Amino acid sequence: MSRAAPTPVAPSARRLPLAGVLRLGRPSDIWFKPAVSVVVAVAPPNLILLALDRLDLAMYTMAGSLCALYAHNRPYAARARALAWVVLGMIGGLAVALLAASLTSRAVVLVAVGAVLAAVQKVLCDATRIGPPGNVVLTFISTAALFAPQSLGQIPAHLALAVAAGVWAWLIGMAPGLLRPHGPERRATAHALHAAAAYATTRGTGDGHARSRAAAAAAVQAAWQSLLSAGAPTGTRRALERLVVCAEIALAAPVDTDPERLRTWARALRGTGPVPQARPLPAETDELLGVDAEFAAPARPWWSRLGPLTPLAVRTALGCALAGYASLAVGVGRPYWALVTAASLYQANLTLTWSRGVQRVVGNLVGVLLFAAVAPLAHLGPAALVLCCLAFNFGAEALISRNYWLGSVCVTPMALLITEFAGYQEPGRLITERIVDTVVGALVGFLAAVAVTNRRAGTGVERALTAVERSRERAARLLAEPHPAPAALESARRALAAALVDLRATAEAASGEWWQRALPHERVVLAEQSGHRTLAATVRRRGPHLDRRTDETTEDVRP
Repeated sequence: MSRAAPTPVAPSARRLPLAGVLRLGRPSDIWFKPAVSVVVAVAPPNLILLALDRLDLAMYTMAGSLCALYAHNRPYAARARALAWVVLGMIGGLAVALLAASLTSRAVVLVAVGAVLAAVQKVLCDATRIGPPGNVVLTFISTAALFAPQSLGQIPAHLALAVAAGVWAWLIGMAPGLLRPHGPERRATAHALHAAAAYATTRGTGDGHARSRAAAAAAVQAAWQSLLSAGAPTGTRRALERLVVCAEIALAAPVDTDPERLRTWARALRGTGPVPQARPLPAETDELLGVDAEFAAPARPWWSRLGPLTPLAVRTALGCALAGYASLAVGVGRPYWALVTAASLYQANLTLTWSRGVQRVVGNLVGVLLFAAVAPLAHLGPAALVLCCLAFNFGAEALISRNYWLGSVCVTPMALLITEFAGYQEPGRLITERIVDTVVGALVGFLAAVAVTNRRAGTGVERALTAVERSRERAARLLAEPHPAPAALESARRALAAALVDLRATAEAASGEWWQRALPHERVVLAEQSGHRTLAATVRRRGPHLDRRTDETTEDVRP
């Protein structure tokens, strides 16, 4: 079988963007959920400690309480597992940090431990796709604990406080399921319908149609992932699946789609009323059936994604260590601030890392000015200190979805105020140290990312392309047989679906890397299209694909 010639692979460097890095976007649809959840999770433990006059223990309860920030987009069955793992990961990192702090007070050793912890947390969060906020909160807690005075005898009690607060955070995260058990799936489906309606409005050729189609495809993918992780099928979930199929058909035939009908369905999903019933006609193209089959394929184990994350782990460990040591060299007493700044930068590629660095520096510098303004109020007493921290907790989560730098404006004063739970600290000194550590951490962290570029990213794309082509050829040979063995056909289908998933993830990660071979974008698109068509053929050979979605419906609708 002939194959497309590979795209030339001349080395190239990309410009690091400045325009748009600080531009504000629209807030998340559920910005209030993490904002309210973190306040409800943090407030009771802090108020109890305030009543007991033991705010010096707040760092340990904060470790568990901040777990309430995670998994708000996940269906409740998946959320229960994710939150449990987040709490265990938080407690594990805290335990390692407290043990290290109790065994040595040498800052050089503690920075090294913090850098390794940050790299492990980064890789595990990326591999398991936990986030937002990802590894940053875990690293913030563990590195702060590294530099807190500690003895071996205190560790069990401090960990017990963190566990108790973590259990409370788990309950807070799961509580909305009592009122809206299908809330996350409904929101994801509504977002897919809205995005598909926006694309249909362009009729597939109007201004911004390419951008609208990309956004709609991403929203549909997220809706499928939400539904497929929600657990056993129910009547509500089957109805939601039918609506997602309507959104897929709108992507294939925008001219024949009524955008207002999609928006009406989306609005109906926002409340607690019944899910609109729709029976989509068969998809117009093979590619849509193939995409659906790809999402339905069993997910790869998370540990299989660790290998490609090796350069990111090296970047994180090296950058955090160098940032911490640079902070020590300039005489700052809290090197963990520089370490956390470096850890917060690292994204899937160098271009995104640069953007995050700019956002972090701007947000932190504005944040220290805000801290200077509110410090007199916070110093009125312990109660004022706790209330200010709660307000900044809410503000950070309410604003961060619009742009990372805007959320950092609230995160920075919150972190500075938390350091005062153990006792009053002079604001001018805190501000100076935070500014120095921010600049040092961002600069050294980014230089480490430049030094450890993933120049093999293009090779990874080539390998992924080869895997897709081979898997598709194998499936095509089986389809050409009069009566292929069902087990062999199913095996080929799953292998092709897994290869397509890997190709997409690899190409996206490599697209923003620096100083690497030019990527074969045309081959990637062609491989995905042909792969989806072959997947559709294997689905039809196995039996009707959409029939299970068209049972027990009340109306026959063309979107």
